[in-house]
Amino acid sequence: MGLSLNKLPWYGQVRAFVAISLVGLAGFYFYYAAPEQAAMATQRAELEQMRADINRGLAIARQLPEFEAQVADLEGRLDSLRAVLPEQQDVGDLLRRVQTLATQSSLTIRAFTPQPIVTQAMHIEWPISLQLSGTYHNLGEFFDRISKFSRIINVSNVNIRANEDGGAGNTIAAECTATTFVLLETPAGAAPGA
Repeated sequence: MGLSLNKLPWYGQVRAFVAISLVGLAGFYFYYAAPEQAAMATQRAELEQMRADINRGLAIARQLPEFEAQVADLEGRLDSLRAVLPEQQDVGDLLRRVQTLATQSSLTIRAFTPQPIVTQAMHIEWPISLQLSGTYHNLGEFFDRISKFSRIINVSNVNIRANEDGGAGNTIAAECTATTFVLLETPAGAAPGA
């Protein structure tokens, strides 16, 4: 039996043409247009995500000069703090500075003896035994100068005794421990490079 559209009345031919067209359109939509629309929606979402990432990056880039200024400020503060808490022991430099403070206070350093260091978590404590002679007032002035010194120096174990035969400018002999601190590059217990 052969099908022929010519045998159908004209409205039947129109209906057949509309039905075949609808089937073709449905096939085109479900097999080609719908997957392409889904792919385009995915690409739009990815594009929006990329735009959001770019906008965040641009916002951070606009803050870069502020971050660089903060880094420069922190590096400056670190440099000034290194004077307070240096990263290495320098016996000669410390001896010269303490000698200068003692001389400015009219004291004489009789002995300057570095003691064994004590390692802490972030720093090293470096005690130094000092034997001084002068007057009580000069010793107070020396301690005052040490308290205002740029480097941290703690004075402990102060022992003062009268110097019977010292004369007017040498009435006391004092012994004390001056402890200074040295910053550790890598904290104790931390792995190097961590």
